[in-house]
Amino acid sequence: MTIGNIPPKKERKSRRTKPVDENAPLLPKRQEDAGFDEFNGASFTGAVFNLSTTIVGAGIMALPATMKVLGLVLGVAMIIFMAFLTEASIELLLRFSRAGKSASYGGLMGDAFGKTGRILLQAAVLVNNIGVLIVYMIIIGDVLSGTSSSGAHHTGVLEGWFGEHWWNARAFVLLITTLFIFSPLACFKRIDSLSYTSALSVALAVVFLVITVGITIVKLINGSIAMPRLMPDVTDMTSFWKLFTTVPVLVTAFICHYNVHSIDNELEDSAQIKPVVRTALALCSTVYIMTSIFGFLLFGDATLDDVLANFDMDLGIPYSSLLNDAVRVSYAAHLMLVFPIVFFPLRLNLDGLLFPSARPFHQANTRFALLTIGLITTIFLGANFIPSIWDAFQFTGATAAVCLGFIFPASITLR
Repeated sequence: MTIGNIPPKKERKSRRTKPVDENAPLLPKRQEDAGFDEFNGASFTGAVFNLSTTIVGAGIMALPATMKVLGLVLGVAMIIFMAFLTEASIELLLRFSRAGKSASYGGLMGDAFGKTGRILLQAAVLVNNIGVLIVYMIIIGDVLSGTSSSGAHHTGVLEGWFGEHWWNARAFVLLITTLFIFSPLACFKRIDSLSYTSALSVALAVVFLVITVGITIVKLINGSIAMPRLMPDVTDMTSFWKLFTTVPVLVTAFICHYNVHSIDNELEDSAQIKPVVRTALALCSTVYIMTSIFGFLLFGDATLDDVLANFDMDLGIPYSSLLNDAVRVSYAAHLMLVFPIVFFPLRLNLDGLLFPSARPFHQANTRFALLTIGLITTIFLGANFIPSIWDAFQFTGATAAVCLGFIFPASITLR
């Protein structure tokens, strides 16, 4: 890749004057091809909400479990470290995208490593995003229909309200959610169309956090919470190696690189992308740290891999049942609204992988519909056969997520 001088920001004030890499298969060759003539560009706030929604997904539910393994001090330090590492890797992507005039992550990888690089990037996005979306569905199933862990059954919201029936069984609930929530939201062809649902999803995550913090503070005041471990409990080699199982979870929690170019391409002022990234990372890191601390404080060593499953017990405070349901329903709704944000680049990259020379799929309604149906069906089946979110996190975090977030940006830089 030839690295020239990065174009001055003043030359890129409008999204209509952005250089477009015609070799990048994931985007239209001309902005007019996408049918966005009436679109004047995304706002700073909308971009922050979309990127924040990309980041804050299912990873937050596994972070209290990482505190159980790492202890509070090391766990919080790792979250902060991962935030700075993520910002640095995105900075590398943006810098070399400007230099190489690449308008997509796939185009940048293709510029650096040719067709092989582009295919590797697209394959990594497929593995990572399918894994993440399967995790979303698993959590929604756990919340609404219940789950079993270590021989104990944790009651779901619908099961607790109405008892066990065929219509609130896991598979049927996920089917209804897929047909009437995921499918309609997945039909938008422009990511900025999801800015309002992204804002609502961030608000729902904050609702979850506020309720969790409130419950924990009440229990701290009445003295019913023991002092949590500040450092990891390492007694033998098994417990030492277990520390490394948290790394894929932390990596997955911050992966948003596959959506940065899509958000950047739609910004009214493309010079805002760096402040957008920093604002989103600061917001998400704050939510992550508070959720990790208060979730671990609340449940201690009884914290499950999916902390939402812990909210089926008597919390020992007034209105415990109501608060449990509010926590679980608010975060299940959050994940439903996050789904289309992660699904958008998944479909885009699959289209580029299967049809690299075809016209933009925004104009090909049949191809667009078939890809959407095929991916949603795959995710639905995966959510019904993969047993736990920790298994999915371990696989995606140790493979595709680390490539997307750190190995590929570093390789581009070295190239």
